[in-house]
Amino acid sequence: MTTSSQSAPASTSTQGTPPPRQVFVTTHWSVVLTAGRHDTIRARAALENLCQTYWPPLYAYVRRRGYSSEDAQDLTQAFFARLLERNAVAAVAPEKGRFRSFLLASLNHFLSDEWDKARAQKRGGGKVISFDLQSAETQMGVIPVENFTPEKAFEHRWAITLLEQVYQRLDAEYRAQGKGLLFDTLRATLAGASNAAPYVELAKPLGLSEGAVKVAVHRLRQRYRTLLRETIADTVSTPGEVEDELRYLFRTLTGG
Repeated sequence: MTTSSQSAPASTSTQGTPPPRQVFVTTHWSVVLTAGRHDTIRARAALENLCQTYWPPLYAYVRRRGYSSEDAQDLTQAFFARLLERNAVAAVAPEKGRFRSFLLASLNHFLSDEWDKARAQKRGGGKVISFDLQSAETQMGVIPVENFTPEKAFEHRWAITLLEQVYQRLDAEYRAQGKGLLFDTLRATLAGASNAAPYVELAKPLGLSEGAVKVAVHRLRQRYRTLLRETIADTVSTPGEVEDELRYLFRTLTGG
């Protein structure tokens, strides 16, 4: 997902009056909450983009509820179709809080009220969100089975999906700067020193000194942390929630 946590900077016009500042970023949950009632086109686009990114946790949740792969796909698609209907955005209230909490609560309501209807209309409405079903099923295989509730499966897959977005953004940034080899060589260091070769070995294919590699690793990790916070900010309603969500993310990944 290519996003930015910053609004576009305003420039000064020839008359000395700055043009209106761009307020919304089109992939933020805060856009849905803020614009839902008075700018439904923008809010719906933001919601659709978020749903396209974060469908895997919902699919994992439905699968862990005991549905087959085919039924889980149908249900998830039917849920998104209902969520993205014309007036659905206007019904979203600021007190819904974090995007992940809103999604799971909405899905549970849908499953309890709409399953029979969804089965009756099976495959009738076409795809709303593009699924990489093979990838989703592969990920189901790495979710611990023992004592792993549907809610835990959702949280685990949510955390992984979010980190995947961060990694993809970082990869794209480095390649856009012509630093693809640097990223490919140093990316293992993002997982910690124990997962990467010594700096002196990483330096050889890059033609850099060991000291230069240390600096490059520091910058890579620093940018990763920045993008992680920006990506989390896309899914919460206020900046004050970012740190709490970050702690939740690491608790989920470490089984805390």
